[in-house]
Amino acid sequence: MLELIKQPWPWPVAGFMIGLTVPALLLLGNKKFGISSTLRHICAACIPANISFFKYDWKNEAWNLFFVSGILLGGFLGHTFLENPNVIVIDPDTVHDLKIIGITQFNDLMPHYLFSWQQLFTIKGFVFILLGGFLVGFGTRYAGGCTSGHAIMGLSNLQWPSLIATISFMTGGIIMTHFILPILLSL
Repeated sequence: MLELIKQPWPWPVAGFMIGLTVPALLLLGNKKFGISSTLRHICAACIPANISFFKYDWKNEAWNLFFVSGILLGGFLGHTFLENPNVIVIDPDTVHDLKIIGITQFNDLMPHYLFSWQQLFTIKGFVFILLGGFLVGFGTRYAGGCTSGHAIMGLSNLQWPSLIATISFMTGGIIMTHFILPILLSL
């Protein structure tokens, strides 16, 4: 059984399982799927400041804190006990496509390289980790939610703002991949 869990699963299986969270959350407690609001709940619970943005009954959303804690625990357990010791193999078609847009150093794309302490104090690390993190946080707040909230939950509920946000996320990702990432990797 453990070997089955360690193997990469086909993307349709994972997508189907993620898709099941939407009706499960709605049926079990009329809850919405999304992660970005968790930081607001944590701040509202831990910071007794007189800030109107944090003045609400965060206890009604405490389930979300357990949900995110489960994600963190699952990530830790997966990394600790289920890590694949084999070298990551990039599909030859992907390698070809990356070379077309100027990306030839594939080790530079690996998370253990990009998001390491050594990289943090370089120009590339500053751009990817600090500036990128700020832009993701700003974009999430500006869009009123994250990709999981809009693309999974919002589109499932046929919400027009979620369609606009998802199109914007995808457009930004395509622009980043084809035009900005090759420049950043050359830093």
